[in-house]
Amino acid sequence: MRDDAIGMDLLPGPTLIHSPCFFLDIDGTLIDFSDRPEDVRITPAVQSLVSQLRLVTDGAVALISGRSLADIDRLFAPLKLPAAGQHGVERRDGEGRLHLRDTDGACLAGAAEKLKLLVDRHPGLLLEDKGASLALHYRRVPELAAVANETVRHLADGLGGKFEILPGKMVVEIKPRGKNKGAAIADFMDEEPFIGRVPVFIGDDITDDHGFSVVNSRGGCSVKVGAGPSTARWQVPDVHAVHAWLSRFLQ
Repeated sequence: MRDDAIGMDLLPGPTLIHSPCFFLDIDGTLIDFSDRPEDVRITPAVQSLVSQLRLVTDGAVALISGRSLADIDRLFAPLKLPAAGQHGVERRDGEGRLHLRDTDGACLAGAAEKLKLLVDRHPGLLLEDKGASLALHYRRVPELAAVANETVRHLADGLGGKFEILPGKMVVEIKPRGKNKGAAIADFMDEEPFIGRVPVFIGDDITDDHGFSVVNSRGGCSVKVGAGPSTARWQVPDVHAVHAWLSRFLQ
């Protein structure tokens, strides 16, 4: 795929996708980024859009995010959707059952303490402890990108192979090895109400590439938001284009 975002008119019309199910990233896809993840709010328009998608697909809508499930539920309350949190480390299926990856909490706690010391030295950095993973944000201090990435990589290397690093947009994470958004989407596709449907996944980051690959392998529709190389088959310029395209499906 070329690096420049293409027009929405080149995307397949959503009503032409037979029996779709939707997998939606949140930050940078349904909503714009904020300097601090806790400052993000879901607008009534986005809440209504997701609710209507869920209704017309008989519930076949899932949120696929780096955020924790608890944070996803806080954002979308009172909706409680099928969702994969922390890049697939935790997942709630269509029947509300929780699937959690066991993690070494003591091991991760040691890394968290060291990252807190780094944040104390550089107040522009932000540490997000999600429970089973750690995210170090440097959106407010992009000049510290190298420091953030090198520190997190060094800490992950010392965790004995149980964890891996996951770079993203102005963030780098330590997460349990072996789980990703693609695996989460594959699990959903083997369950009701997603089974037998055509998957549509919309995301904005390199952390979404695993998901794009799974959707591509199943003949689905993968959509990258914003510029940059990706394994997605289509690309749209921004969050507003995502809202417009999904609204076309509802119309």
